[in-house]
Formats: sequence, C-alpha cells, structure tokens
Amino acid sequence: MTDKPVSEMSFEEAMKALEAAVTALEQGDVPLEESIDLSEKAAMLKKHCEKKLKEAEEKVAQITLDADGTPTGTTPVEGM
Repeated sequence: MTDKPVSEMSFEEAMKALEAAVTALEQGDVPLEESIDLSEKAAMLKKHCEKKLKEAEEKVAQITLDADGTPTGTTPVEGM
C-alpha cells in the first residue's frame, strides 16, 4: 500500500489501495495489529471513494443540455 494520505488520493488510487487492503484481510496472513490498522485504513478509503463518487455525480447532474441534448455548460455546484 502507498504512504500517500488518503485525502490526497484520486478515486482510482483509493480504490486500488482499498482492494489491496481487502485482499490482505481476506487472506488472513497479517498479524492482528496490522489487521486492525488495515481495517481502519480500509474504512477511510471507502469513505473517501464514496465522497469522490458523490462529487462526480453532483458534477454530472449539473451539466446543462440544450434542446438537442448537446451539453451547453455546467452550473456550479454549491461549495465547489
């Protein structure tokens, strides 16, 4: 896993790190303390991925279409 802070990870980086954590936990080959650390990091990664997905959904929802269905721009999402 990477030492990069979760808050600085892209969605793809966080998903890859989450998958690695889940795989390690499923294999059961890690000591108890490391399992606890991995579980905590996995929870942070999951929350970060959910946040990134919500932000993306909000951006997509704000795309304005013209009568032909062509994107004409976006409306800023509050707080972004």
